[in-house]
Amino acid sequence: MLIAQISDLHITDRVGLTSSLVDANANLERAIEFLNRLRPRPDVAVASGDLTDNGLPTQYQALVALLGRLELPCFVIPGNHDDRSALLGAFADHTYLRRDGGPLHFAIDDYPVRLVGIDTTRPGRHDGRFAETDRSWLDDTLLGRPDTPTLVFMHHPPFDTGIWWMDCVGLPAEDRIGFEAVIRRHPQVRRVVCGHVHRAVQLAWSSTVVSVAPSTAHQVGLDLEPGAAMSLTDEPPMITLLDWTDERILTHTCAFLPARSVDLGAAMSPGAKEKLMTRPPAPKGGGFT
Repeated sequence: MLIAQISDLHITDRVGLTSSLVDANANLERAIEFLNRLRPRPDVAVASGDLTDNGLPTQYQALVALLGRLELPCFVIPGNHDDRSALLGAFADHTYLRRDGGPLHFAIDDYPVRLVGIDTTRPGRHDGRFAETDRSWLDDTLLGRPDTPTLVFMHHPPFDTGIWWMDCVGLPAEDRIGFEAVIRRHPQVRRVVCGHVHRAVQLAWSSTVVSVAPSTAHQVGLDLEPGAAMSLTDEPPMITLLDWTDERILTHTCAFLPARSVDLGAAMSPGAKEKLMTRPPAPKGGGFT
């Protein structure tokens, strides 16, 4: 099973500070085109928060129009730049999203890997929350399918990344502890998958691994000095591919804007490519590059 993670889309309908740096809407359009062309095509996509820049209905309208071009199912969770009410209004046909006035948690059981989404947002704030009621929901949900390999998606990572200003708007320490305790009780959780930081970050954490995706829009500048500049950059926008094969998850982080390439196979001697595909020893020379 191949899962595409798109994160921190920041779709907007106005000119602002970040729109002077990158065109987030155009970047998402290119990401969608890339995913539609990709072979093998992913089975599903998950958008892990900050779907819009300001949580406005008009921005969700633009987002829905863009995602309508995606030729695979897409599940969404909110981030700190989103608005639950506006999100629910725009995604009225996404019946997996709860409509009881609470967090937009969900569990998708239609694939070989179970997809569990956690809403860590706090209305009116940028820092996140994973309260006792959220812990109970997650614990009960994971108890329901203890033998099914599971990915847990959330916006805010459950650890500090070293980028001070992003860590200041993360999850509180007590919520991280509570979340870790739940995950540790459920070994079927093979990966916790996050966004928020606008950079690719991985950590061996608790009884599993946490991975953080870069953004399809702009990236956060990598400066690990305390008090460093709160910078955004126009580094290449990227997506993450999570490949579930033979009881393991392999991660690829890839840029999707057009890039030049050369075909190494064209430089091989006749038959060398076919021989290489059998994975023999590959000494230098003999037709191998």
